[in-house]
Amino acid sequence: MTNIGGNMSQFNIYAAKAHLSLLVQKALLGEEVIIARDNKPMVKLVAINIPKTKRQLNFAKGVIKLAADFDKPLEDFGDYQ
Repeated sequence: MTNIGGNMSQFNIYAAKAHLSLLVQKALLGEEVIIARDNKPMVKLVAINIPKTKRQLNFAKGVIKLAADFDKPLEDFGDYQ
């Protein structure tokens, strides 16, 4: 592993294979991870920024209809009440 400076590290391919989970975690935390071959940078591992969608309330309002007596006790369950 080589610290390039700032928020970036460089790993050779062999080390990257052995420590892939660690490298992914570093990328998720915002660090740029460079993977090199023979100390020549080949690829950069960075996290994908997927924007979170805002939840929409009441989107299914009116789609599901309940009977007026939906919470009335069932006759079969008299012994359990």
